[in-house]
Amino acid sequence: MKLELSSASDRLRLDGFETDGMGFQALAGITGLGLPQLSVQWLEGAGDGAAYRGRRVLPRDIDIPLDIVGRDRAHLSELVTRLARVLADESGLTLTYIDSTGGRWSTPVAWIGGGEMDAGAGMRDVQTVITLRAPSPYFLADSPQTVTIGDATASPFLSSLSSMPLASSQAIGSVELANEGDVPAFPVWEVTGPGDNFKAISPTGKTLHWTGTLAAGQKLIVDMGAGTVKDGTGANRYALLAPAPHFWSVAPGTSTVTASLLNTTTASKIVCSWRPRKWVVI
Repeated sequence: MKLELSSASDRLRLDGFETDGMGFQALAGITGLGLPQLSVQWLEGAGDGAAYRGRRVLPRDIDIPLDIVGRDRAHLSELVTRLARVLADESGLTLTYIDSTGGRWSTPVAWIGGGEMDAGAGMRDVQTVITLRAPSPYFLADSPQTVTIGDATASPFLSSLSSMPLASSQAIGSVELANEGDVPAFPVWEVTGPGDNFKAISPTGKTLHWTGTLAAGQKLIVDMGAGTVKDGTGANRYALLAPAPHFWSVAPGTSTVTASLLNTTTASKIVCSWRPRKWVVI
């Protein structure tokens, strides 16, 4: 398993001894990388048993046993100081898992304990356990996946729709989103005008309809996960949503969604991006 722990100022590879014969090495016995803990709500009535009412996924605590190996005692001291400075960085820490294909999955963490060391244990190595808390139970893919519709250099919709680029009247068609994670992913739509009445329809028929108009070059950014609708300047454009909007997600696997934009030209473009999320890393 390859892990990295990084702050704004430094990045620690936790496979250093395995790779270089020195540095920081995560040992067997890591806990907290499996399925997260849950808080489950039940409704108990007058009769037998109870009714399931829902669940909430809790933050995860991650214990990482470390072997820190230096060239000599002085270098070991430098490595320990480097670890301490990363853990003490209050600007934020990130724990990253690199899978067998080189894909990177990250989650923000905070140092909440551990780090005890026996100063006299060895001349060039010392072992410890650090405890991190991840407020989000998900590991998020570092690189978003994207599909671009329209624009001369863009990929079209599905190959069967390659004859349906954004045109002078309207663009409507289906596109496949491949979610490689364990849990639903939330698309982000970036629409470039000219055009109006943008719609994004989920695989189950949930519709988000923006009724506004974009001039040539103007942008609209719809973040399904954050539930925000903004223009290219960051101004809020939520008020132009049609009644009862649905900010939807796509399930793991391949899903087919539909996007449409009216009164377009060849300069119009729609970009859909999404970042898969994992619960479990091994």
